[in-house]
Amino acid sequence: MTGILDSVNQRTQLVGQNRLELLTFRLNRRQRYGINVFKVKEVLQCPKLTTMPNLHPLVKGIAHIRGQTISVIDMSLATGGRPIDDLDNCFVIISEFNRSIQGFLVSSVERIINMNWESILPPPQGAGRANYLTAVTEIDGELVEILDVEKILDEISPVNTDITGSVLEELIDALPENRRVLVADDSSVARKQVQRAIEAIGCECVLVKDGKEAINKLKEMAKEGSIYDQLALVISDIEMPEMDGYTLTAEIRNNPNLKDLHVILHTSLSGVFNQAMVERVGANAFIPKFNPDELGTAVKAAMPSKQQKQ
Repeated sequence: MTGILDSVNQRTQLVGQNRLELLTFRLNRRQRYGINVFKVKEVLQCPKLTTMPNLHPLVKGIAHIRGQTISVIDMSLATGGRPIDDLDNCFVIISEFNRSIQGFLVSSVERIINMNWESILPPPQGAGRANYLTAVTEIDGELVEILDVEKILDEISPVNTDITGSVLEELIDALPENRRVLVADDSSVARKQVQRAIEAIGCECVLVKDGKEAINKLKEMAKEGSIYDQLALVISDIEMPEMDGYTLTAEIRNNPNLKDLHVILHTSLSGVFNQAMVERVGANAFIPKFNPDELGTAVKAAMPSKQQKQ
């Protein structure tokens, strides 16, 4: 199991090619799940867990791993299943989301599969517990579900979406009125987080669920007139079904009607390779999720001030 995440440098070459690698795993049920390898730091046999008073019901316990104290979340319980009880034979996926490190308790870990984002599709409406899914795909004739981890984490420890008072006042004073922002993110929780922060500073949000929907929306808007008169900027997640944020940015830069749009990549992914990819595809900025002050300040930097507009 220790070798399952080897060759990180080789995997980073997939970024920007609309490809990803999924680490597949199972919970108590037969259903198969997947998580982007870039969010996985380590996979290990479940260590000894320590229970503490007042832990969230979805947190199985606390583990001490490589000098860090990490909360271990029962992913079966978090997605509406029965708790994982056979701790001696289960695994913990150590992952990094939204600037935090946590462990996901799973029944078994299988293998890493190289895929194209075009093969990762939005979940069908009304499909089971679709409210916990961001995408689905098919591997070896079997449905694989990609969970909305941001939703699960937000239920355990809700993210503060409020911009600090002093920062908010400065942003409202500086930003021009009636500016629209297109927000692309496959997580319903993430879209709401961004929307709340953006609308707090007086901007209108156009919400889409993935890169393909975003580029189609932008092309439709461009047919109605100059895109720059209709939209101030694009804020996009990186991991999205059908078309990722890097590919979306490249598509924008290659379209003569869209090429000068300001693009902010806003993602739970982290790592030094991201900044290089931001520059390669031509995005204007990269912001790790989720800090409303940073997001608001980045929006301000993308827009002309009221004084400049006058």
